[in-house]
Amino acid sequence: MKKTAVFALALISLVACETTPKKERITVNYPTTQKVDTIDTYFGTDVKDPYRWLEDDRSPETEAWVKTQNQTTFGYLEQIPFREELKGRLEKLWNYEKLGSPFKEGDYTYFNKNDGLQNQYVVYRQKGDGEAEVFLDPNTFSEDGTTSLMGLSFSKDGSLAAYAISEGGSDWRKVIVLNAEKKEIVEDTLIDIKFSNISWKGNDGFYYSSYDKPTGSQLSAKTDQHKLYYHKLGNPQSKDELVFGGVPSEKHRYVGGSVTEDDRYLIISASNSTSGNKLFLKDLAHPKGGLITLLDHTDTDSYVIENVGSKLYIVTNMDAPNQKIVTVDAANPAPANWKDFIPETENVLSPNTGGGYFFAEYMVDAISKVLQYNYDGELVREVKLPGVGSANGFGGKKKDKEFYFSFTNYNTPSSSYKYHVTTGDYEQYWKPEIDFNPDAYESTQVFYTSKDGTRVPMIITHKKGLVLNGKNPTILYGYGGFNISLTPSFSIVNAVWMEQGGVYAVPNLRGGGEYGKKWHDAGTKTRKQNVFDDFIAAAEYLIENKYTSAEYLAVRGGSNGGLLVGATMTQRPDLMRVALPAVGVLDMLRYHTFTAGAGWSYDYGTAEESEEMFNYLKGYSPLHNIKEGVAYPATLITTADHDDRVVPAHSFKFAAELQEKQSGTNPALIRIETNAGHGAGTPVSKTIEQYADIFGFTLYNMGYETLPNRAVLKEFKE
Repeated sequence: MKKTAVFALALISLVACETTPKKERITVNYPTTQKVDTIDTYFGTDVKDPYRWLEDDRSPETEAWVKTQNQTTFGYLEQIPFREELKGRLEKLWNYEKLGSPFKEGDYTYFNKNDGLQNQYVVYRQKGDGEAEVFLDPNTFSEDGTTSLMGLSFSKDGSLAAYAISEGGSDWRKVIVLNAEKKEIVEDTLIDIKFSNISWKGNDGFYYSSYDKPTGSQLSAKTDQHKLYYHKLGNPQSKDELVFGGVPSEKHRYVGGSVTEDDRYLIISASNSTSGNKLFLKDLAHPKGGLITLLDHTDTDSYVIENVGSKLYIVTNMDAPNQKIVTVDAANPAPANWKDFIPETENVLSPNTGGGYFFAEYMVDAISKVLQYNYDGELVREVKLPGVGSANGFGGKKKDKEFYFSFTNYNTPSSSYKYHVTTGDYEQYWKPEIDFNPDAYESTQVFYTSKDGTRVPMIITHKKGLVLNGKNPTILYGYGGFNISLTPSFSIVNAVWMEQGGVYAVPNLRGGGEYGKKWHDAGTKTRKQNVFDDFIAAAEYLIENKYTSAEYLAVRGGSNGGLLVGATMTQRPDLMRVALPAVGVLDMLRYHTFTAGAGWSYDYGTAEESEEMFNYLKGYSPLHNIKEGVAYPATLITTADHDDRVVPAHSFKFAAELQEKQSGTNPALIRIETNAGHGAGTPVSKTIEQYADIFGFTLYNMGYETLPNRAVLKEFKE
């Protein structure tokens, strides 16, 4: 159904043009990107792709384009008069000790800590009441802080540890094995591991997943056959046992393996997209035995959370869109034999186990509620949380008598609590000392009506006493996809925004997981427009209720949220002053041809699968809906040169198209971070610089020549 014709590649040239923010102050020279004659034909329809050459991330031409665009963008950003003030305030507020919830391994309690402005969190450990010591310091992995710790897994007795690192933000990992007691490397580094957990089998070795190394660019080449391996300690990686995924009948894009806490079973999950998985089991007591099938289709999302002997506890949304837990015997695990253990409710279930109990966390309009059950399925108690917000943790090993959980919301920095599983009592373990007063801010949950009448929740956070005059700088942040839920959490960067009188609003759009599988599915494939309509309706609510106006509204989102922003700004450019698409999926006709992008087809569909799907995708694809003569909002596109999840070509092509067709005086710029990836593991120093630029660009294009609340800046300077 598709044919491609590629002709000559042209060079980059520079054309001078003026941009006028709200007040004419900065002149920018846009790089005008030359075109190639590339045409794709879908179901008889020709689609031009003039910037196809920017997909080659390794070419000198693309490298030159990136350099020129960054010169242009930073030439603009450096002239914003309060950029350095913002950076200074971000550094000041960021500079407080941060502590992750502790966890126990062997004789030690481990925890992550950042002294303040360290690029990466440091892993510490403590034995009993002894002094804490550094276990791993990722800040020593590279001079610029761009090599990050992206996974740490201990053997069951805590004597061995395997940790994964990412270089330059890439999804490709290296794994290093330590003698945990001595903190000494015990064997060669494993390489080329991707989208993988590390699951130990006793002290003998561990399971991990990877793809064959792609030909061409490792940052953009397609990867679609995931394989599960077993690494036996002492053996070279080349001798690792291929466990699953090596034959055509086992070919899947995502494969994962995990060993039950008692080392009895290996559980294998296999899927072709980010939703829906098959489920298999291997009895490790019988290594020559075959796999036992629990589920042979991908119509549901199901996983084994626990076992007691041969009794399996499975979390599933089969016939339960909000999820439930069922039990079954491993000897006869077909779904026909599943029995409800914790039945489905009207709220979405996200369970965990620890201390000999099940902890059922529910989302009630995106707010946490936690119930504790015993292994007979009897309710023990509801855990009374410290407030209204998001609780995380509530899990540990069966033998644990206590464990730790964290609590946060949009205006409360995350604190840690020690929970006693038998009594249900808990006490605060750690509270941050931060130069921010949560009592001066408030969050309100509202419900608004989307285009088709659907009721959608949104949490709006701002300083107390906000005057609803339509002139408050506002960021509307959204995601709306992949069953991901946006629950309340504190952010330093959002705190700085709100200090300046800013409003931060987060709607729980369809496509997310806040109301279960039905809510997710209502924002997928040919229902994806529902997500954009929900976001547009959220903006209209904020404007109608005088929180802000189109002149003071910015829309922001990353990854799938970058698609959200791109679609919204091209459909309703009149609705916002500033658009901030980050690492976005912006070319909906070709997203599935890069790295693991084909796995997103459950949410998006693909242009090749049907004429209807092609027309639908083309109808909202941000890249293909930029029109000549339209005045789009001031736009700062952000991406990174090592993003191998949503490849930067999406943003490159979108920027080139927008710069060519933008009418009016609003700037259309792209900020390309170097030696960075999709976001995880980004050094603190880079994050601070990014947000100083993002907030500076936003406020400047809302018409501010000085910061709205300079008193805050004056206070920290003094």
